Amino acid sequence: MLELTERISLAAERVGLIDIDQTLWPLAENAAKAKSTYAEFTCELLEEQARRAEDRSRETLQRLAGFPYKKTLDDFDFSFQKSVSKKVFAELCECGYVRERKNIVLLGPPGTGKTHLAIALGMAATERRLRVRFTTVSALVTRLAEAQEKNTYSRRLNTYARPSLLIIDEFGFKTLTQTEAALLFDVVCRRYEKGSIILTSNKTYAQWGEVFFDNAVIATAILDRLLHHSSSYVLKGESYRMKEFKK
Repeated sequence: MLELTERISLAAERVGLIDIDQTLWPLAENAAKAKSTYAEFTCELLEEQARRAEDRSRETLQRLAGFPYKKTLDDFDFSFQKSVSKKVFAELCECGYVRERKNIVLLGPPGTGKTHLAIALGMAATERRLRVRFTTVSALVTRLAEAQEKNTYSRRLNTYARPSLLIIDEFGFKTLTQTEAALLFDVVCRRYEKGSIILTSNKTYAQWGEVFFDNAVIATAILDRLLHHSSSYVLKGESYRMKEFKK
């Protein structure tokens, strides 16, 4: 049996079935008890290996996405946040907007669930084996500025340009300098009609100029590209975190 086990392990490794040892023998015992045919046993074994491969792929995509935490649509309290529709966001989780390279903008005061919904949509995209990248505006412009100093700007910019979906969180929490605004503009331009963006902001569109030191030109340029193919959702009401605190 040891020789057979080694032969199976070596052959499985050659074809990429890296964890077959964990599934082969339990399934073989069940097949023997059930008097399954060779074909039925083989089908069950391959299906289990496929499920494990899909789980590994999903976990890898979620790790590379850089989510600050994992949240799904089922975790969201739509009974508290009634300004958005669960049905609408369930449809968005099908990722049609990603395939069509459209954007989503989530607006509303702090604590109303924008980041949660953005992460839930990102998690749904990884379930469909799409590459996702999560970042805050502050982290994005900081890393791009550092890359400029190290002459690695093109490579760093590509990390934000390549994923099928880029989530940019916390736009509007800090005023951007001219240099930082230009860096954000670079990212939006590189992704324009090539990849989807989900952007969350605590500012209304009318207030976006304030984020750029009242530079209406660059604010308009970014808005123009973001909103050309996009859907906007406004979250209203009390902060969910404050509600929990009051409890």
